[in-house]
Formats: sequence, C-alpha cells, structure tokens
Amino acid sequence: MPIAQMLLPEFDQEVKNTRKLLECVPDGKFEYKPHEKSMSLGRLASHVAELPTYMTSTLRLEKLDLTGEEKRAEPKTCKELLESFDKVAAEARELLSKATDEELAKMWTLTYKGQQIFSMPRTAVLRSMVISHLIHHRGQLGVYLRLNNVEFPGMYGPSADDMKNFQAQSA
Repeated sequence: MPIAQMLLPEFDQEVKNTRKLLECVPDGKFEYKPHEKSMSLGRLASHVAELPTYMTSTLRLEKLDLTGEEKRAEPKTCKELLESFDKVAAEARELLSKATDEELAKMWTLTYKGQQIFSMPRTAVLRSMVISHLIHHRGQLGVYLRLNNVEFPGMYGPSADDMKNFQAQSA
C-alpha cells in the first residue's frame, strides 16, 4: 500500500476531530490569554486552523526558509476560522492523495533566517510537523476552551461534557 494511502485515514480523522473543536471557539473570546506568555485564544485557534498549510508546503517545496516576517491569517470569528480550515485541509488532503512514495521519501528542510532547524524525509515531516503538531495545539486549544467554560466533544472518546450529556439523557 502506498505511504499516502496509509497517512490519509489518520489525516482525515485528525481533520474531523480538529473541526469539531474549532466549531466550539466562541466569538468574543479571541483576545483571552491564560497567561501573559501565552498566545491569545484567537491566535491559537488560527494556528490550529492553518496547520494543514504545513502539509501543503511540505508536499510542494523541498525547503522552507522562514524569515519571521510571514503574514498570518487572522480570522475574527468562528465562521471565518472554519471556512479557512476547511479550505486548507481540503487542499492538503488533495496533495497528499496524489503524493508518490518517491516524493514522500525525499528530504525536506526547514530553516529560520537561514539557520537549519531540521532536515528529514517528507513522511516524517508530515507525521511530526503536521499531524503531531496539529494534535499538540488542538490539546492546548481544549484547555483554553475549558478555562472559558466552553463545552466541547471528545476527540478519541467521550469528553467530560459528552459524559454529562449522556448521563442527563439516561436520567
């Protein structure tokens, strides 16, 4: 089985889980920060929503040199977050579905202001810098939502909110 075909189900599941959580981001709370060193809720949600673009860059380029001056998307509403996420996730999925094993085995390099951060096969980049990175920040976003008393569904089983709703329905 081609590598891309093995990665697609995982990508699809994580996109589905991510969208469920992004749907819970409340308008009017985008400036919330749990700590002065933390990203705002809006920035974190935007980062989560843009992470599929990392797959797109990995599959289209052989090297990415970040300058620190990259323009970031700044959605202002949950609706804008979801529209952006749906678009970039679909584009990333399309590219992954067409990727060959040969393309996925090629080395890919990330640099920042000319300094190499890492160089590894594209497959490893997709698993670490895209999928694992997405899961990591989605977990952070769940904490931000919990701190704002926002209910959200479970990702790999029921959340505390799901359990509360299940218990209420069975009572």
